[in-house]
Amino acid sequence: MNKYQYKVQGVDYDVEIVNVEGNVAKVNVNGIPFEVELKQPINPSSVHHKPVVAVKQPQPQTTAAAPQAEKPANNAPAKGMKVTAPLPGTITDVKVKVGDTVKDGDTVVVLEAMKMQNNIEAESNGTVTAILVNKGDTVMEGDALITIG
Repeated sequence: MNKYQYKVQGVDYDVEIVNVEGNVAKVNVNGIPFEVELKQPINPSSVHHKPVVAVKQPQPQTTAAAPQAEKPANNAPAKGMKVTAPLPGTITDVKVKVGDTVKDGDTVVVLEAMKMQNNIEAESNGTVTAILVNKGDTVMEGDALITIG
């Protein structure tokens, strides 16, 4: 097994290559298993070239994960203003629920990024119409977190 550490846009990733069979590699990224399809075969004699990969789909986890809150049952896009992640990170707390009334400046989500807790605030007055993330979710910059209508 080969282990690597990468930093992508300021976010650290621990990547472990578990197995490579043909053009499919089984890898763990920060402990989450994925199968990736190699666009080029790995040439063992060429250690300086890194294979280009495309993520297929995550494998089912073999360990029991902590239960997470369910996403909204209504998958239709909620109307209103979306509050977005200002930087990549992990959701550590969702301070509101659908139907809550919020005011401009109220903390609605707590996002951990670069080992710091960041309070994400409502950018307008209104009612929470959708919560698009759960505690423990990883988000990228610009991802919608909640919708305020």
